[in-house]
Amino acid sequence: MGKKMKKISWFATVLAICGGVSTANAKYDDAKFQAEILTGLDLIGARETIEETPEYAPGELGREVYEIAGAVQPDDIQMYIPTSMYVRMGMGLNLGFATDSAMFNGTEYESSGSYTTQIGLGWNLSSYVRAELDFQNSLFKFSDMDNHQATYQTVGGMLYFDLARRYVQNGDITRRRTFVPFVGIGAGFGTYEFQGMGGADGFVIAAPRATAGFNIMFTDLIGIDIAYQYQMMIGNGFGWNVRAGGVDNISNIIASFRMNF
Repeated sequence: MGKKMKKISWFATVLAICGGVSTANAKYDDAKFQAEILTGLDLIGARETIEETPEYAPGELGREVYEIAGAVQPDDIQMYIPTSMYVRMGMGLNLGFATDSAMFNGTEYESSGSYTTQIGLGWNLSSYVRAELDFQNSLFKFSDMDNHQATYQTVGGMLYFDLARRYVQNGDITRRRTFVPFVGIGAGFGTYEFQGMGGADGFVIAAPRATAGFNIMFTDLIGIDIAYQYQMMIGNGFGWNVRAGGVDNISNIIASFRMNF
């Protein structure tokens, strides 16, 4: 009986020691594990790295997923990151048949060989709406009047409405649309100067100024606009020896390069 009790006592002692060691090791391992993780993160700067890692550009993560999965080829995806502003520069020809004739001594002379230069700064307000400030300089020449010409300079503001969304989002991928038609409405102001004796000159208002055309993008940042522009010029005679005031209509076809940034 004594030997049996002795064996039980030894057995209980061994169990207690094992349990204690196991508990101690469990506590030690947890603490050690946490300490090693925190120490390692501090040593390699992972905490800062995680916080400072820049976000993916729109569509970038989606593109990588689709490419890795083999769902698409890299060349099949056109990624586009929408821009907030653009500049536009170009020139155009005046449409003589759609422009009022200049008056000289009671005779009408049609615009011929006239042209316009334009520069503008625009803001993309949404995927459909743009606002733009522009400056235009025009030189008018007239048929059968080789020694007479006119110039005008205007500053204007336009609100453009794109008739197709400039960028299309499919899942995580954003792509630009290559062809986008648009219309615009606005106003401007400036001066006419018909050079020569008796030429009309003075302050004019271009209101309304309307345009319709289309944009073709060659890359994400560079494209071309082709547009018809109509202006109703108020407040100045159009020609020589004419009364001040009145309304004259001017039409141009303008081609301009658009550069997004």
